[in-house]
Amino acid sequence: MTLTLTGGAGRNAGPILHGPEIDAVADALRAGHYGHGPLTEHFEHALAAFLGVADVVTVASGTTAMHLALLAAGVGPKHEVIVPSMTFCACVQAIVATGARPRFVEVDPATLCVRADDVLAAATPATAAVLPVLFSGRAVDLTGIQQQLDERGITIVEDAAQAFGSDLAGRLIGTNPKLMTCFSFGPTKNLTCGEGGAIVPRTAEEADLLRRLRTVGIAQSLAQRAEATSYEVAGFGLRAHLSSLSAAIGLVQLARFDDARTRRRQLWAAYAAALAGTPDVQLTDVDIAHTVPFNLVVQVPNRDRVFHRMRQAGIGVGVHYPPNHLQPAFARWSTSLPATEQIGRQVISLPFHPSLNSGNLQQVVTALRDALTA
Repeated sequence: MTLTLTGGAGRNAGPILHGPEIDAVADALRAGHYGHGPLTEHFEHALAAFLGVADVVTVASGTTAMHLALLAAGVGPKHEVIVPSMTFCACVQAIVATGARPRFVEVDPATLCVRADDVLAAATPATAAVLPVLFSGRAVDLTGIQQQLDERGITIVEDAAQAFGSDLAGRLIGTNPKLMTCFSFGPTKNLTCGEGGAIVPRTAEEADLLRRLRTVGIAQSLAQRAEATSYEVAGFGLRAHLSSLSAAIGLVQLARFDDARTRRRQLWAAYAAALAGTPDVQLTDVDIAHTVPFNLVVQVPNRDRVFHRMRQAGIGVGVHYPPNHLQPAFARWSTSLPATEQIGRQVISLPFHPSLNSGNLQQVVTALRDALTA
């Protein structure tokens, strides 16, 4: 039996809980190993098997995944990283944490994802990486410029925080061996661990480096350290592992991921049908046949007025996201991005979570239409 959170139209987002998560966490608590442990490694193996890849390195969060992936790619203080401004600020903070500079670029107004031409045009001799954001779970196809990026030594680190389970032309996100892919398993993601993240490395050497980075620089594995009187700190590292408690939740979620994928796609399709023909509403194109959607974002005129009217009506709308190049923390790297700035004034996220029923959905759509015509 699937357990879902209450809240209906008054809640913007929430996870699908299947029920066994509670017992799984209790078992992990009784086992007495709360940090990185056998359950964490079991979850890593299960993720790798699900994706069909050689290895997956789990970490404490999606933000941590991006930070460590950029470090593993050699990104540092002399570098730039190309990133869309239309994303959660965690992406930019991950870049700044390496000492590198974010180089903000526009997104396609229809998909809210970066375009290959814009990425290539933004590249400079200082560019070390590009961080495409798979907005709402939609794949970003940079294969057409992959060779040019390779020739310039530019690594693609995918921010697939919202895209677990999505695919590009039938190939699961995370399975392209030329990319490092970062997932988030936060509270409202397609697959949740409560908190957590993961990186799909390109090589075994990269996997080893990522494991050192997440374990305060220690070169030996947990099992190796248990059988030795010492260990080697091989370089810089953080305490950034995924806990066994989080892994216990993730294992349950992964075993039932098909249910979550189906429910999210059905909900998005129901919204699309209900909103069809509504004047002044532009639905973000997520390519639903290939995407497990994380949220449902539309663009509307007079967004602030619509937002407040819907909140007053008890509808849990949100804004994803305020453009980062306009944020005070990133002002030194700001640039003119007129398309992003217009999108930033128009985007509004409608409630999108598993406890929504058809009545709740109609309540949201009616409130949106009322707010637009008020």
